[in-house]
Amino acid sequence: MTLLFIHGSGFTGDVFAAQMAAFPGAHAPNLPGHDAPGEPASVDEFAAFIESYIGERGLTNVVLAGNSLGGAVALECALRGSAAIAGVILLGSGARLRVAPAIFEQLERDFEEAAAYLATLFFAEPAPALVDAAAARLRRTGQAQVLRDFRACDAFDATGRLDRLRVPLLALTGVADRLTPPKFAQFFADRVEGARARILPEAGHLLMLERPNETNAEIRAFAEQFA
Repeated sequence: MTLLFIHGSGFTGDVFAAQMAAFPGAHAPNLPGHDAPGEPASVDEFAAFIESYIGERGLTNVVLAGNSLGGAVALECALRGSAAIAGVILLGSGARLRVAPAIFEQLERDFEEAAAYLATLFFAEPAPALVDAAAARLRRTGQAQVLRDFRACDAFDATGRLDRLRVPLLALTGVADRLTPPKFAQFFADRVEGARARILPEAGHLLMLERPNETNAEIRAFAEQFA
C-alpha cells in the first residue's frame, strides 16, 4: 500500500511533514502551479496530474489522502475509476466546496491581509506560530495561484456522482473546522455505502498540522485494510 497526500489551496506538499515522517515511502507532491510548472484551474486538471504522477512511478494499491482542495482532487481521481487507487481519505474536505464571495473579494483586493485572515480560520486554536506559518505558505504560493485554487474549489461538485465510488472512503474532519465543518464528513457516511466519518476533537481545517498524532492514528487505522 502506498499513501499519496494531496495538499490544499495555496499550500504545497510540505504541509504533510508530520505524515511523511510517520509513513515511510509515502508521497506528497506539489500540485502544478505550487512551486512546480503549470497553472491548472480546475479539479479535473489537478486530478490528471495526480493520475500521471501515479502512472509514471508505477504506483499500485494507492490510498489518496487529500486536504480541502486536495480532497476534491482525491475524490475526483477515485470517481474516475483508476485501478491503481485502493482508497480515499478526505482531510477537511467535501463533495462540494463552495467559497464565500467575500473571500474572493478579499483575495483580490488585499492579498496580504487575506492570507493573514484565512490563516486564522484554519485552526481550532489559532496559535500564532501555526497561523503565521500558514499565512507565509499562502504568500509564497502567491495571489494568482491561490485564487485559481479557490475557484477550482468553488466549481467542484461531486454530489451527484457519489454512487460511482467503488473504493473505501474515510472522511476525517476537525470538530472546529469552520471551512468544511463536520456535516461535510457526515454527508459521505450518510450517502456512500461503506464510507466512514470521523470527527477529531480540538482540531480545525488543517487537522494534520494541528493534531498530527491523532490524524496519523486515523490514517493508519484506515490504511491497515490495504496492507
